[in-house]
Amino acid sequence: MTTPAGVAERLTSLVGALRAHGIRVGTGESVDAARAVEELGLADRELLREGLAATLLHGAAQRPVFDPVFDLYFPRGVGAPGTESADRDDLRERLAAALAANDRALLDRLAAEAVDGFGGYGSSPASDGWSSHQALDRLRPQTLLARVRESVRAQDGGSGFTARLLEDEIRRRIEVFRRMVAAEARRRVAERRGRDEIARREVAPTADRVDFLFAGKAQLAELRRTVQPLARKLATRLAARRRRTSRGTIDLRRTLRGSLSTGGVPMRPVLRRRRPARPELVLLCDVSGSVSGFSDFTMLLVQALHDQFSKVRVFAFVNRIDEVTGLLVHGAADPEGLGARIRSQAVLTGWHGSSDYGVALGEFAERYGDTVGPRTTVLILGDARTNMSDPNLPALRRIAERARRIHWLNPEAGAQWGTGDSAAPAYAELVEMHECRTARQLGALVGRLLPV
Repeated sequence: MTTPAGVAERLTSLVGALRAHGIRVGTGESVDAARAVEELGLADRELLREGLAATLLHGAAQRPVFDPVFDLYFPRGVGAPGTESADRDDLRERLAAALAANDRALLDRLAAEAVDGFGGYGSSPASDGWSSHQALDRLRPQTLLARVRESVRAQDGGSGFTARLLEDEIRRRIEVFRRMVAAEARRRVAERRGRDEIARREVAPTADRVDFLFAGKAQLAELRRTVQPLARKLATRLAARRRRTSRGTIDLRRTLRGSLSTGGVPMRPVLRRRRPARPELVLLCDVSGSVSGFSDFTMLLVQALHDQFSKVRVFAFVNRIDEVTGLLVHGAADPEGLGARIRSQAVLTGWHGSSDYGVALGEFAERYGDTVGPRTTVLILGDARTNMSDPNLPALRRIAERARRIHWLNPEAGAQWGTGDSAAPAYAELVEMHECRTARQLGALVGRLLPV
């Protein structure tokens, strides 16, 4: 291996940063990455980026983490590059021309100019204040769309772009420039404060590590795309557990009878074969406010796992509860529209729109209590915030007494339980409550808690 020591150190740090963000990188992948650096060299930075991505990553969903981390450990340069005077109008003119020509190299240089001229803050010469948001707010590249569109049409009237496709293409180029500015600002801050710290604190995590309560629309959409792969993994795990538990205990009488052929030595233990019926699963899902993203994702995951259970029934509530099992079946074809469909077709609210766990649990116990039996596992999804209303503990106790198992998955941090209008500690005295803030935690909990 002839990878230079300094490059090897950067590669090792890059691997460590990826692992800190939950990306599994083994020794084999690290060795392959070092060989890629040796073969590709450092002259073509984008070629090196793709080579390392091919050896270190396991899917396209990890690119949003890999790319900014790569930019930190293999930057396009160091220090503040020599730039032209920070004239906003002049820079906007040159940016419009670069966007029209789709000149990536020029866009890269203009991103450095933008950060150098408009992204700095702080009065100290040693300040590490570089803000991509400030630079972009001053430059406002999104307002150049019309100018770039007319320029492209004038340069090549037969480009083949329709009006809509052309606008989408220009927006894509502007977004590329915005990412370049962000990468340049991170690079400069990292030179002052250290790459490891910036990689840990400033790079957004993968979607499966983002708190459900703080996930944006794009992150929730990315999570929905991970439902099927996660379900396949969990189904394999549940099937393996089912095979292990079906072996049963030793049948002493049959084992001793069989030992007669070996002089009384029980060489081949005989097991009582268990033939457990597949369990039933019931979900009670709070679909109000920010909790709805967590509930929607979990409902889709359970629907994808429905073959592992003899029966799955799903109920949604805000302050009224209604069965949405039928709506969920159709949600597999349109996962992003699931939440809107449930809110429009199910009866979830009464005379007000705030969540009320006490009323919802009471209504479930009265109307749907027969759905819970000795083979049923109940999962309750929600933050247990009652808006200061009665938590109706007796209703939850009745449900728990009828169920085989009952678990509460709470997307709030455990430190928040019991604060404000949270009734989590009271509910946790009756059922086992689990902190479940991310898709990664949810996958681990479902694999551990669901019965076989």
